[in-house]
Amino acid sequence: MKPQKLYIRTFGCQMNEYDSDKVADLLRESRPLESTTSPDDADLIVLNTCSVREKASEKVFSDLGRLRELKLLRPGLRIAVGGCVASQEGAQILKRAPWVDVVFGPQTLHRVVDLLERRETSGTAQVDVSFPEIEKFDHLPPPRKEGPTAFVSIMEGCSKYCSFCVVPYTRGEEFSRPLGDILAEVASLAESGVLEITLLGQNVNAWQGILDDGSPADFADLIDWVAETPGLQRLRYTTSHPLEFSQRLIDAYRRHPMLVSQVHLPVQSGSDRILAAMKRGYTTLEYKSIIRRLREARPDISISSDFIVGFPGETEADFAATMKLIDDVRFDGSFSFLYSPRPGTPAAGLADDVGHETKLARLQQLQAATDAAAAQVSAAMVGTHQRVLVTGAARKDSQELAARTDNNRVVNFPGPADLIGRFAEVTITEAFPHSLRGRWHAPS
Repeated sequence: MKPQKLYIRTFGCQMNEYDSDKVADLLRESRPLESTTSPDDADLIVLNTCSVREKASEKVFSDLGRLRELKLLRPGLRIAVGGCVASQEGAQILKRAPWVDVVFGPQTLHRVVDLLERRETSGTAQVDVSFPEIEKFDHLPPPRKEGPTAFVSIMEGCSKYCSFCVVPYTRGEEFSRPLGDILAEVASLAESGVLEITLLGQNVNAWQGILDDGSPADFADLIDWVAETPGLQRLRYTTSHPLEFSQRLIDAYRRHPMLVSQVHLPVQSGSDRILAAMKRGYTTLEYKSIIRRLREARPDISISSDFIVGFPGETEADFAATMKLIDDVRFDGSFSFLYSPRPGTPAAGLADDVGHETKLARLQQLQAATDAAAAQVSAAMVGTHQRVLVTGAARKDSQELAARTDNNRVVNFPGPADLIGRFAEVTITEAFPHSLRGRWHAPS
């Protein structure tokens, strides 16, 4: 049978990237498939959507409008919509875009093959955006290795219900994978040559499990177990939440050198008044206490964060408090966004009363400050010796290599191709806005 062509477009976070990889694996197990980078010659198109950005649903329907023309030209083309917008909109997608064949949510991606088969046998479009919780992980294919790094999803959903966020409504409440399943997947990846693993979850440090003796386990326990995996040399995780950033997790940085010196810990605002309106559940003083204790445990740790600018009611004083927090903490990078209401969230009922031009000006000021702090960290790395994991060819020059430092910086340097997939020793020679340059030290 001639292989069909699969086109997957992924929006949003690393969880969605992980989910897209699993969808592709499931589809390839069921039929001969080749990936394509263009929807124009695809037999099956999957849009894995994200609802975090502004007007996410409308952008998905805009993309679907363009795909309608392909469907008219090739009626045998199959179009599937997954992810958080699919979960949010459900059957409404079929009402607005009846040329879509399958709609599935983040917790039903393991059913995508069955949904497509039911589409063929019934002749009607299929929708499944239910929340079957752990069933998803029980039906996913074994992990596959692509290079020296891999992602392992350990929990899904969110139970925090921040007033601005749709995730609890699109991915469901928090639930954790069993400890044994996670350790088996990590061991399998390490045995296949993976050197670095990133543990994934909407609130990854909210993971909870049960040990063999029946006693409860938390995220710090999970790190202790994962760190014992033979062959594994580096461990990351994302994204964490301040509410579960326990002292036990901080102490793990003293015990495990393989736990990288980089944490992404979203704060969203430096104003206690705005944090309360966001229902974040902590104050700036509590957040700074976490950072202080982290730096005591690991003095060279890099901290990045998320910020929302222009939340309803944000005053100049509130924004000044955010800028003071940035100055106090010295964040090493950030993801920052203009506030926009998300349908169905509590904050959507508040007056979006901060003007767009004011939001833009504040965003530019915030980004300039975090970029300057990150540039200082990069500049301080010049002349230092770094152990880097070589991931492949450099993006701008295929004759050079790209690698990643412990604190998540990209380093480009000339070196032999057989370094790919291995650790290398380099000296940082230059710092640029989004990368570093290094000199490789060949083993003597």
